Amino acid sequence: MDLTTYLSFIGVSLLLIVAPGPDNIFVMAQSISYGKKEGIATAFGLCSGVTIHTLAASIGLSAVLYQSNIAFSILKYLGAFYLLYLAFQAFRSSNEVGSFTKPKKQTLPALYRRGFLMNVLNPKVSLFFLAFLPQFITKNHGMAVPFQMIILGLTFMVLTLVVFSIVAVFAGSLGEKLLQNEKSSRFINLAQGTIFTGIGLKLFFMDK
Repeated sequence: MDLTTYLSFIGVSLLLIVAPGPDNIFVMAQSISYGKKEGIATAFGLCSGVTIHTLAASIGLSAVLYQSNIAFSILKYLGAFYLLYLAFQAFRSSNEVGSFTKPKKQTLPALYRRGFLMNVLNPKVSLFFLAFLPQFITKNHGMAVPFQMIILGLTFMVLTLVVFSIVAVFAGSLGEKLLQNEKSSRFINLAQGTIFTGIGLKLFFMDK
């Protein structure tokens, strides 16, 4: 793989990862609500989903998803309903007696699964990798195209994990201060529910 192309890929990827989007907002919300480690666990889940999309793009499954309206819609609606379910839980927690001092604790595996499912059930991510990765493929360079795509996808995953972990640490520190106040704690649950609702509805109504 050409080194200049690879370095260009890293630079463009970092710009995309740092830009505000559903995934880093999701990590921020989980970190503020539950803590730094929990935010990092969510980031690991999201990044694990990247490996699934990378493999799908490298073997052509993303192209099938793009061609099939039924498959695209099924995955889209599953992702949307999952996020709306998380929103319902967050809104319910904000109204539970005794929940104002601290949001209900979530285990690290549960938050990992939450991040993983959010990423995997978003068909736009598969289509993004299908369109993005080939732009940095060096043909006739001695390395098979699918293997190059896997390397690029894994690189994107590592970069995402680093950036999201930094976001989790800073957001978790902010959350520790906010959770000391009852009104702030309730606001966090409401804000988290609003974020999940917004992302879920955006996914529900999106087109290819």
